[in-house]
Amino acid sequence: MASDPLISTGRVLDSFGGAADRYNSAAGLQQSMAWRLAGNCSRLPIEKGLWVDLGSGTGCLADALEQTFPGQMILRLDGSIAMLRRQRTGTRTQLHDLSRGLPSWPERPQLLASSFALHWLPDPALKLRQWLEALSFGGWLAVTLPVQGSFPEWQRAADQAGERCSALSLPERTELLSAIPSAAIQLDHCLNITQTAAHPKDLLKPMLTTGACVTQGGGLSTAGWRKLFRAWPGDAETGDAMLSWRILFVILKR
Repeated sequence: MASDPLISTGRVLDSFGGAADRYNSAAGLQQSMAWRLAGNCSRLPIEKGLWVDLGSGTGCLADALEQTFPGQMILRLDGSIAMLRRQRTGTRTQLHDLSRGLPSWPERPQLLASSFALHWLPDPALKLRQWLEALSFGGWLAVTLPVQGSFPEWQRAADQAGERCSALSLPERTELLSAIPSAAIQLDHCLNITQTAAHPKDLLKPMLTTGACVTQGGGLSTAGWRKLFRAWPGDAETGDAMLSWRILFVILKR
């Protein structure tokens, strides 16, 4: 899981900060999932007040929410100053490392939202519970993130090649929700997405470009990557390489 002590928050923030200038050009999946989460939020009776995008990055989710809810400003919170500098002019930002918990605000939030950030934090299940408890009564928590069950092709190729699978180990859905009262769960849905490309390297390149390339262990050697790519499973009809994601959408109400 992302709580593995070998992954420091500093490494994660440095990696994303170093990719801030090119993040949006390669974050097609993240942008798509942010808009989907904003669409889920559009059906909720969220009160006016403090709305916060936790781990906002360059602002994909906050932008989607502000366009979905005209007139509502989203506080964009992230631990990377480089990411916050990529926000649109006139937005509200806050620099804060979420691995240290939530900051203090003058009022309790009516909405806490987060897209593709929770799995990078230590003990994501605990963080999810803390975020829920930080809401005002009747407030909403909307989160999406990749979970276990993602990247089976990567694991299969590593097994076939006799190499270590260097993909990030992701949280497990039931563990994430184990400490959440069942009455609070308004949405618990996993979306399966399969990407295809002519070469597996093209499927992994966006992770490098966006800074999402920090893992629990070290990388493979050049020879190891070649073996891995040769063993990578392809589509039966086209022969294209495949990479599948299992993406969890959760909406909780306090």
